[in-house]
Amino acid sequence: MIPRYSRPEMSDIWSEESKFQIWFEIEAHACDAQAKLGIIPAEAAAAVWERGAFDIDRINEIERETKHDVIAFLTNLAEYVGDEARFVHQGMTSSDVLDTTTAVQMTRAADLLIEGVDRLLAAIKKRAFEYKRTPTIGRSHGIHAEPVTFGLKLATYYAEFSRCRSRLEAARSEIATCAISGAVGTFAHIDPSVEAHVADKMGLIVEPVSTQVIPRDRHAMYFAILGVVASSIERLATEVRHMQRTEVREAEEFFFAGQKGSSAMPHKRNPVLTENLTGIARIVRAAVTPALENVALWHERDISHSSVERVFGPDATIGLDFALHRMAGVMENLLVYPENMQANLDQLGGLVHSQQVLLALTQKGVSREDSYKFVQRNAMDVWREGGSYLDKLKADTDVAQYLSNDELEALFDLEQHFRHVDTIFDRVFGK
Repeated sequence: MIPRYSRPEMSDIWSEESKFQIWFEIEAHACDAQAKLGIIPAEAAAAVWERGAFDIDRINEIERETKHDVIAFLTNLAEYVGDEARFVHQGMTSSDVLDTTTAVQMTRAADLLIEGVDRLLAAIKKRAFEYKRTPTIGRSHGIHAEPVTFGLKLATYYAEFSRCRSRLEAARSEIATCAISGAVGTFAHIDPSVEAHVADKMGLIVEPVSTQVIPRDRHAMYFAILGVVASSIERLATEVRHMQRTEVREAEEFFFAGQKGSSAMPHKRNPVLTENLTGIARIVRAAVTPALENVALWHERDISHSSVERVFGPDATIGLDFALHRMAGVMENLLVYPENMQANLDQLGGLVHSQQVLLALTQKGVSREDSYKFVQRNAMDVWREGGSYLDKLKADTDVAQYLSNDELEALFDLEQHFRHVDTIFDRVFGK
């Protein structure tokens, strides 16, 4: 991922330095376990820890000749360790190192992603309670539907990102497995206790059965969950973008001092952060289909998955990490305009209360079909001519037979729509 959309905390997980350090730790921990079994001398295992080191430029130089990254690393490691290096990598295969390293990186990445969700949840919760009873219009098909509160709108996102957090925890659990089982996964040349030791030291659990590689259904689930989280970010970003439209202007991204909205039009305040998040969500979701296609490897293993994961492992996690923190920043600094929300709510002269009138008529004994007809024809007059929906209903003789003016006015009380706000908040945030 390019630096523009990267946070150092996540990028560092995928750096060459971090990768080779994990490789070193896996090999060194495996040596400790082998020494405990008496397979290699204890002093050899100690030498790996004492003298072991690596040089990235030297590894790359060796790889240009060997065309094999793990062999290049082991060759460079031996240059530091000396003669005892012949005991390193005993009974292991490259995938033992590569797959376990990927598992460590993806696990650490999941931890950072969960932290990002936590920051976003805190921001959404704070703003939801701030605007718990602030009236605004709910829309279906982009058209005014019925009143809601802005806090309720935000509560839906809090519930959604709470689910995202649980999914990321599941993704972390799914991917955090270690495979040190040797060629085709039979442990023919290495004892399973070595795998258990390395898994414990690296914060993983053992893969129950590997075929030289960790099964890629685990990775597919991980990337699929990243895609779902990215889509949830896009949903919230799209809502902000719609609210910022000039014709709506119910909320907008914070506009910083000195910020410029357009190179040509000095008046512009564009929703660039949330538009950017919409694009990043596409990048993260782009990893999902290739990850699913990686599941079907040939026989015990091939490396068709490798190039995919080397690209999307960093890009998807770095991109999503950046998006979570950018979205949190948007919500922390979101400018909200309750007066515009009220103005939009009143824009159609009270049409948003039509269902209240429909139901009241049915309660008075009018058939649903006639009730709908009475209510709709007055609504259509407001659409065409403007004016007050309440006044038109009061003047309708069919409606007046069943509902008095006082009863009609009571049906236009916004509080009718907000009676259960506390119930919903208790469900989402707890009592």
